[in-house]
Amino acid sequence: MLEVNNLTKQKINCAKLKSACAYFVKFYKMPWTEVSLAIVDDKIMQQLNKRYRGQNKATDVLSFGGVNEIIIDYEQIVRQAAETKTRPASELLFIFVHGLLHLLGDDDKTEAGRLRMIKKGQDFIARL
Repeated sequence: MLEVNNLTKQKINCAKLKSACAYFVKFYKMPWTEVSLAIVDDKIMQQLNKRYRGQNKATDVLSFGGVNEIIIDYEQIVRQAAETKTRPASELLFIFVHGLLHLLGDDDKTEAGRLRMIKKGQDFIARL
């Protein structure tokens, strides 16, 4: 169901991510069952963000709906966890769910959309 490609030296709890993905697919009755997750560093994420979104900076997550692929920048996750005073593992799970919501079709291009996605992600994680 979830293929994880960890391109960093960080230890990642893949079992927790796989469990969250399986529950997400079941909860939202998704027609797809395969998801690919790549965990990268700032350098790779900056290159991808520039190529696909025209923004020459790192971002926390990119989602590609046509291929059900999510890319997460672990270094950005660590920074965000420090800002919100959470553990990197918790932030990683939250951003992974955020990426899944993008695959579902949700977007955060507006402030209202961003807030809606945050609440939806928090509500989903509370059910896990």
